[in-house]
Amino acid sequence: MILGALVIERYWYLHIDAPAVMRTTVSQWQQRPDRHSWAALRVRETLIARQEARLLGSLPVIRVLVALCPLFGLLGTVTGMMAVFDVIAVLGTGNVRAMAAGISRATMPTMAGMVVALPGLYFRAALQREIRRRVDRFADRLTIG
Repeated sequence: MILGALVIERYWYLHIDAPAVMRTTVSQWQQRPDRHSWAALRVRETLIARQEARLLGSLPVIRVLVALCPLFGLLGTVTGMMAVFDVIAVLGTGNVRAMAAGISRATMPTMAGMVVALPGLYFRAALQREIRRRVDRFADRLTIG
């Protein structure tokens, strides 16, 4: 749920808020009398870096959450297998029905972790691509000459 909210927030920022911020920054750059000195080029690099940082926003958090989802699933797998081993220790291997509950507890978290991680991976890559494209376009709009 948190992952989905962060992805939606990034798309919202990219499509609603960021264009106005970019237009304002480009306008301020174009109003500068000096756009080709060494100092002006450093200012331009700073503007590009700041814009990239704004666009990236919560993308590192999204990246971490995508990486953690399968690990939480694996943790659930371990606890489920511990339940299976407890059943085997108490009842032996003859009671398949009792073991099935533990096996279910072992497989469901893994599947849930992957179900969350795979779309998250797709959206993270799509957001990174879109951010890279927007930063490049923004840098092109900050003309030097």
